[in-house]
Amino acid sequence: MKPSPFVKPYCVTAGKGFRLKDFAPDDTAGLHSKEKAEELLRHGVTRLSELQEELYAQGRWSLLLIFQAMDAAGKDGTIKHVMSGVNPQGCEVVSFKVPSSQELDHDFLWRTTRRLPERGRIGIFNRSYYEETLVVRVHPELLARQKLPPPLVTKDIWKERFADINAFERYLSRNGVLIRKFFLQLSRKEQKKRFLARLDVPEKNWKFSLADAQERQHWPAYMAAYEDMIRHTATEHAPWYVVPADHKWFTRLVVAEAIIETLDSLRLGYPKVDEAKRKELAAARRTLD
Repeated sequence: MKPSPFVKPYCVTAGKGFRLKDFAPDDTAGLHSKEKAEELLRHGVTRLSELQEELYAQGRWSLLLIFQAMDAAGKDGTIKHVMSGVNPQGCEVVSFKVPSSQELDHDFLWRTTRRLPERGRIGIFNRSYYEETLVVRVHPELLARQKLPPPLVTKDIWKERFADINAFERYLSRNGVLIRKFFLQLSRKEQKKRFLARLDVPEKNWKFSLADAQERQHWPAYMAAYEDMIRHTATEHAPWYVVPADHKWFTRLVVAEAIIETLDSLRLGYPKVDEAKRKELAAARRTLD
């Protein structure tokens, strides 16, 4: 398959020297037609459906897709549109909210590890263990609730968590779990516009809360945390895609193309039937006849 021109510019496989300001939230890689993007996405959804069937039938690999973003960046809509053609039996979406008391009684990877995709399936994490280096970092009081022994809470705790995550993702990749991580990069100006739309349109009121607006006050701290996160955890086996999110139609296209490229690289196919299975099928045919 020919590489997509909408994937490589946003793929980060080595974090050294990474700077968030080098990626523009309103970029469209020279594509200015929403209609063309939606047409390409329709073709992509069809291709993704075919690849997912082969992944499921082969039953050897699994794919973990991680989505991180500021509020209103479009994670839910992206997942909905990109995965619209996928068989629900082969895909699971998990949204991680505020940790429960049970989850806080375990290590920070515990609640996500329990929801990893089985072989042959696609798992989607809407937020993930990366929240432990983002919201918990911006709001240090949340770290206190994790009941860590005081000697372990040092100035190096974030570097240590990055190291733990890198080791975890390396372990998963060595066990047949492909990991692709998407940071939907929304501008602060566009976020405000979408928040106001949620207030102005009654059908969208349910999406908004005062806490969403209050978190905007921490925008610089979040951007610094995201940059540090990508700088320390972008690898060849678990790359980050810094996806422009100011134009939803472009965001969805980039994500779809990245997933398709990943599955295509596996050279998937339906399992070949051996001689014993062919005899079994022949016997079944005789019984039916």
